[in-house]
Amino acid sequence: MPDYDELIHISATVEAQKLAEEKTKKKTFLDYFSLAVTTFGVGYLPLAPGTYGSAIGVLIYLIFRRMEASTVSSFTLQGWQEAQITAWIHVFIAFLFLLFCLLGIWAANRATKLFKNKDPQQAVVDEIIGQLLVFLFVPFDISWKLILAGFLLFRLFDIWKPYPIDSLQNLPAGIGVCADDILAGVYGGAILSLLYAVSLIL
Repeated sequence: MPDYDELIHISATVEAQKLAEEKTKKKTFLDYFSLAVTTFGVGYLPLAPGTYGSAIGVLIYLIFRRMEASTVSSFTLQGWQEAQITAWIHVFIAFLFLLFCLLGIWAANRATKLFKNKDPQQAVVDEIIGQLLVFLFVPFDISWKLILAGFLLFRLFDIWKPYPIDSLQNLPAGIGVCADDILAGVYGGAILSLLYAVSLIL
């Protein structure tokens, strides 16, 4: 019959070997890619990575805003009607946003395992998705004041997390990371669209 102390020693040795293997396990390309998508290069910054992520969302929106203006101008010169061009641009952006959401959820799901945390602070792709969603509710030609309002509205709902945003964080893995920010984006976008409508009257 094996000695009890010997069994304990063997068990401890096996556990130590497993831990060593886990530490030395090399990350794959998909691991690095998912971390890049999840953190967007600012997730490791101190103080307020979520705010940095929202700022990147605003920056992406401004880039698409400029691209939309130049595209409309270019196609108008070729005889297209502005309404047609704008409609197809919005279709393209909607599908692009959907693909980005799916990519973000996949990356966040992988990142939760790499960080060993169901909602890692380094993950900012959810803030980027939510912030972009806010601006899908309004046209590209909104004023700078409304852009700032959209940024502040999203940050408010993302931090405040009114019902049922708070409960969505309990969803599993990548969906749980992104779902609350997506709904925060819907809340912020709804109010921003109201502010935009009011601004047209005043």
